[in-house]
Amino acid sequence: MQISAQVHNSAGHHAVHVATAGTRQPLPVAGKPGGGSSVNGGEFLMLALATCYCNDLYREAARLRIELTEVEVEASAWFDGIGLAARDVCYRARITSTASASQVEQLLRETDVVAEVQTTLRAGVAVRREPWAARA
Repeated sequence: MQISAQVHNSAGHHAVHVATAGTRQPLPVAGKPGGGSSVNGGEFLMLALATCYCNDLYREAARLRIELTEVEVEASAWFDGIGLAARDVCYRARITSTASASQVEQLLRETDVVAEVQTTLRAGVAVRREPWAARA
Protein backbone atom coordinates (compact mmCIF):
# COMPACT_ATOMS: atom_id res chain seq x y z
CA MET A 1 0.00 0.00 0.00
CA GLN A 2 1.45 3.34 -1.02
CA ILE A 3 1.10 6.33 1.30
CA SER A 4 1.88 9.81 0.02
CA ALA A 5 1.60 13.49 0.86
CA GLN A 6 1.54 16.56 -1.35
CA VAL A 7 2.05 20.23 -0.54
CA HIS A 8 1.18 22.87 -3.14
CA ASN A 9 2.15 26.42 -2.22
CA SER A 10 2.06 29.70 -4.11
CA ALA A 11 1.25 33.33 -3.32
CA GLY A 12 -2.05 33.28 -1.42
CA HIS A 13 -2.55 29.52 -1.81
CA HIS A 14 -1.57 26.56 0.35
CA ALA A 15 -2.98 23.06 -0.07
CA VAL A 16 -2.00 19.83 1.63
CA HIS A 17 -3.27 16.40 0.62
CA VAL A 18 -2.48 12.93 1.93
CA ALA A 19 -3.32 9.61 0.30
CA THR A 20 -3.32 5.97 1.27
CA ALA A 21 -3.84 3.24 -1.33
CA GLY A 22 -5.19 5.81 -3.78
CA THR A 23 -7.69 7.39 -1.36
CA ARG A 24 -6.81 11.09 -1.28
CA GLN A 25 -8.00 13.60 1.30
CA PRO A 26 -7.20 17.22 2.14
CA LEU A 27 -5.50 18.13 5.38
CA PRO A 28 -6.25 21.66 6.61
CA VAL A 29 -2.91 23.37 7.11
CA ALA A 30 -2.51 27.12 6.71
CA GLY A 31 0.20 28.67 4.62
CA LYS A 32 2.92 30.79 6.17
CA PRO A 33 3.39 34.44 5.17
CA GLY A 34 6.33 34.56 2.81
CA GLY A 35 5.79 31.00 1.60
CA GLY A 36 5.68 27.51 2.94
CA SER A 37 3.55 25.80 5.53
CA SER A 38 2.57 27.07 8.99
CA VAL A 39 3.41 23.62 10.36
CA ASN A 40 7.03 22.51 9.99
CA GLY A 41 8.33 19.12 8.97
CA GLY A 42 9.58 18.27 12.45
CA GLU A 43 6.11 18.89 13.85
CA PHE A 44 4.62 16.67 11.15
CA LEU A 45 7.22 13.99 11.87
CA MET A 46 6.27 13.99 15.55
CA LEU A 47 2.60 13.96 14.56
CA ALA A 48 3.32 10.92 12.35
CA LEU A 49 4.86 9.08 15.31
CA ALA A 50 2.00 9.98 17.64
CA THR A 51 -0.71 9.23 15.07
CA CYS A 52 0.81 5.91 14.06
CA TYR A 53 1.09 4.71 17.64
CA CYS A 54 -2.41 5.92 18.53
CA ASN A 55 -3.99 4.18 15.55
CA ASP A 56 -1.97 1.03 16.13
CA LEU A 57 -2.96 0.93 19.81
CA TYR A 58 -6.60 0.69 18.75
CA ARG A 59 -5.76 -1.96 16.13
CA GLU A 60 -3.74 -4.07 18.55
CA ALA A 61 -6.24 -3.58 21.37
CA ALA A 62 -8.94 -5.07 19.14
CA ARG A 63 -6.63 -8.02 18.38
CA LEU A 64 -5.99 -8.56 22.10
CA ARG A 65 -9.66 -7.91 22.97
CA ILE A 66 -8.80 -4.94 25.18
CA GLU A 67 -11.33 -2.11 25.35
CA LEU A 68 -9.87 1.40 25.16
CA THR A 69 -11.87 4.41 26.27
CA GLU A 70 -9.16 7.03 25.79
CA VAL A 71 -5.70 7.22 24.25
CA GLU A 72 -3.25 10.11 24.41
CA VAL A 73 0.11 9.95 22.66
CA GLU A 74 2.84 12.59 22.75
CA ALA A 75 5.99 12.50 20.62
CA SER A 76 8.97 14.83 20.80
CA ALA A 77 12.48 15.31 19.44
CA TRP A 78 15.26 17.87 19.46
CA PHE A 79 16.33 19.54 16.22
CA ASP A 80 19.60 21.38 16.84
CA GLY A 81 20.04 23.20 13.55
CA ILE A 82 19.66 23.39 9.80
CA GLY A 83 20.56 20.12 8.10
CA LEU A 84 21.00 18.20 11.36
CA ALA A 85 19.04 15.03 12.08
CA ALA A 86 16.68 14.91 15.02
CA ARG A 87 17.96 13.56 18.30
CA ASP A 88 16.31 12.24 21.44
CA VAL A 89 13.21 11.11 19.57
CA CYS A 90 10.76 9.67 22.05
CA TYR A 91 7.09 9.12 22.57
CA ARG A 92 4.77 8.13 25.36
CA ALA A 93 1.17 7.07 25.65
CA ARG A 94 -1.53 7.21 28.28
CA ILE A 95 -4.39 4.75 27.99
CA THR A 96 -7.69 4.64 29.84
CA SER A 97 -9.10 1.13 29.79
CA THR A 98 -11.00 -1.40 31.87
CA ALA A 99 -8.12 -3.81 31.26
CA SER A 100 -5.61 -4.63 33.97
CA ALA A 101 -2.36 -2.71 34.26
CA SER A 102 -0.44 -5.76 33.00
CA GLN A 103 -2.71 -6.07 29.95
CA VAL A 104 -2.26 -2.38 29.16
CA GLU A 105 1.52 -2.73 29.50
CA GLN A 106 1.44 -5.74 27.17
CA LEU A 107 -0.55 -3.69 24.65
CA LEU A 108 1.94 -0.80 24.87
CA ARG A 109 4.94 -3.13 24.39
CA GLU A 110 3.46 -5.13 21.53
CA THR A 111 2.26 -2.02 19.72
CA ASP A 112 5.71 -0.44 20.04
CA VAL A 113 7.14 -3.36 18.07
CA VAL A 114 4.63 -3.17 15.19
CA ALA A 115 4.10 0.61 14.84
CA GLU A 116 5.18 1.21 11.25
CA VAL A 117 6.45 4.79 11.54
CA GLN A 118 8.50 3.94 14.62
CA THR A 119 9.86 0.85 12.85
CA THR A 120 10.77 2.94 9.80
CA LEU A 121 12.73 5.47 11.83
CA ARG A 122 14.49 2.76 13.83
CA ALA A 123 15.54 1.05 10.61
CA GLY A 124 17.11 4.25 9.27
CA VAL A 125 15.49 3.75 5.88
CA ALA A 126 17.12 5.51 2.91
CA VAL A 127 15.42 8.62 1.53
CA ARG A 128 16.08 9.71 -2.03
CA ARG A 129 15.19 12.77 -4.06
CA GLU A 130 14.03 12.07 -7.59
CA PRO A 131 13.36 14.41 -10.51
CA TRP A 132 9.78 15.63 -10.82
CA ALA A 133 9.51 14.20 -14.35
CA ALA A 134 10.29 10.69 -13.10
CA ARG A 135 7.20 10.63 -10.88
CA ALA A 136 4.57 8.11 -11.93
